[in-house]
Amino acid sequence: MAHIIWDWNGTLFDDLHIVVESVSACVAPFGRDPISEEDYRDHYTRPVSVFYESLMGRAITQDEWASIDGIFHETYRSLMYDANLAADADTAIRLLADEDGTQSILSMWWHSELVPFTAGFGMHDVMKRIDGNREDAGALKADQMRAHVERLVTNHGVAVADIVAVGDTFDDAAAARSAGIPIVLYDGGSHHRHELERVGVPVVSTLTEAVGMTSTLV
Repeated sequence: MAHIIWDWNGTLFDDLHIVVESVSACVAPFGRDPISEEDYRDHYTRPVSVFYESLMGRAITQDEWASIDGIFHETYRSLMYDANLAADADTAIRLLADEDGTQSILSMWWHSELVPFTAGFGMHDVMKRIDGNREDAGALKADQMRAHVERLVTNHGVAVADIVAVGDTFDDAAAARSAGIPIVLYDGGSHHRHELERVGVPVVSTLTEAVGMTSTLV
């Protein structure tokens, strides 16, 4: 019985357009024009501070990073109700449940905001657990992925051998690798498909396709 660890932002939650708008608000005070989704995918990486340095073509100071971080989250919060689940997210979630699979969410969005927000989409009814970022804005996902897997095993009786991650970034792939679990990458989020294909893991264009692939990975 497969267990999928879903990424939230850019995977289950189709928020790329509001992320791009939020990043544009961040770089405007530095004289940079608004960015496009292509610009975002061309430069996106983690830690996020390195993404902004790539976007602006120079190093940023700690004070500038603090300002950017504040502007991003303020703008994102003002726009987040303009985004919705990915087109086939509900279908993929139901498909896994119908196959007697289980699922959870691990996101780098703040835990205290992620938990109530996902409740509005009915996620608490279908997910074994929902974990967000409890560290800082520059944190990598690997440590939190390992902790999430440990909680699934210890608190929910999930076997590591049954777990597959589904995400949209290189960071998701690195986090899964660090936890010793396979991953399927979804091309509807932060990176160009040709970049994801270089990671050497399965890449899909729909979330239902990701669910269908889990049986070959566990």
